[in-house]
Amino acid sequence: MGIIKHYFMPNAYVKSVFEINVDKLAETGVKGIITDLDNTLVGWDVVAPTEQIKQWFKEAREKDIQITIVSNNNEQRVGEFSKDLNVDFICKARKPMGKAFKKAINQMSIKPSETVVVGDQMLTDVFGGNRNGLYTIMVVPVKRTDGFITKFNRLIERRLLNHFRKKGYIKWEEN
Repeated sequence: MGIIKHYFMPNAYVKSVFEINVDKLAETGVKGIITDLDNTLVGWDVVAPTEQIKQWFKEAREKDIQITIVSNNNEQRVGEFSKDLNVDFICKARKPMGKAFKKAINQMSIKPSETVVVGDQMLTDVFGGNRNGLYTIMVVPVKRTDGFITKFNRLIERRLLNHFRKKGYIKWEEN
């Protein structure tokens, strides 16, 4: 079971991106964040960044932390959202495949060891980040509703979380 834990267990788990302390990230040498969009930053049906999201991005920028949004969603969705934040993005990323993660790191001109991946899905964000040797932070999904593929992923995710909980690997409680 060690290999499953290695690939699917996030390094950290928080209720929302707002619990991620950008000051601490900067102190530990983080220079870039690769973040998912839908159900990580905002609900999948929210078109524009909230004021709170804009503030979180601003705080990261003030600490010289770059952010790239990496999403499996289409260019119109991800591009419109990213434009309001003035950040780079990669759409149709095909996570958990590694190409988009590597591209984001190269675009930010940073090292993998200086990169954090933030997302709400174990099978795409966490698995993709872990298999590329990146530090992963999983967030509780902003909304409880998902698209068809994500619903399927969540079934598998729940089984993995239950397994990890039974093994004593995780101590947090889900909402």
